[in-house]
Amino acid sequence: MESALASTTAFEAQIYRSLPETERSEAIVERISKAISLGLLKVGERLPRETALSEMFGVAPSTLREALSELRDQGIVATRRGRSGGTFIVRQPFTSSEVIRKWFQETSIAEIRDVGDEHAAIAAATVRLACERAEPHETNRLLDLARGVVMTDKPELQARADSRFHIELAVLAQSPRLTNAEIRLQSETVQALWSTVSLARDPEQVAAEHLALARVIANDAPEEAQRLVLEHIRHDIHHLVDAKLSLGYPPFQQERS
Repeated sequence: MESALASTTAFEAQIYRSLPETERSEAIVERISKAISLGLLKVGERLPRETALSEMFGVAPSTLREALSELRDQGIVATRRGRSGGTFIVRQPFTSSEVIRKWFQETSIAEIRDVGDEHAAIAAATVRLACERAEPHETNRLLDLARGVVMTDKPELQARADSRFHIELAVLAQSPRLTNAEIRLQSETVQALWSTVSLARDPEQVAAEHLALARVIANDAPEEAQRLVLEHIRHDIHHLVDAKLSLGYPPFQQERS
């Protein structure tokens, strides 16, 4: 229970953090949608009350209501009245096949590898700190999350389980900056990894890699954890490159008109 509460608190700090003044309702829609896609917020979960949300985001109540209205129009949330009412998440958004195809077309192999380089740097620091700072009950939770990708055959749920595992790793490192960086990196690539528009990632392989990583973190073996996480990310990046090429796109970035 303590672990779940700690994770929820860490996630909320990232999801509902104050927005810059230049950002409006669109940014709130994007952040909440992203949090649901990555498994930080779940279908059936109730969002904080509007007054609390507007304070956390640092926006006027009217701006927040505009964002919630857009989320309702998209069928992502629903608002219920009454004593037990509120705004509830009713659907997990998933990037369309057309958007993912466009991402593969417009993202060069060099850019995909660059994302991998950044992710490798973030993950290496994350697992080292997780070995130092995680408590046994927290590593037990990580072990529970490790096989999430094989508990479903739906790509959107596999993507959510994959990202949820990696974000939990960052939470165990007890670094808000690393957690925020991991959330951003997952939002860039995880749906492309699990999309059916091309080669889908092998869930059994991913689960095995997650389990091996979780076990060495539980055993406080930072060097082995770094080796395993770098190998895991290398597999992800190779998969994205192969998927791009399988779609017939050239390795360079397409010019945009």
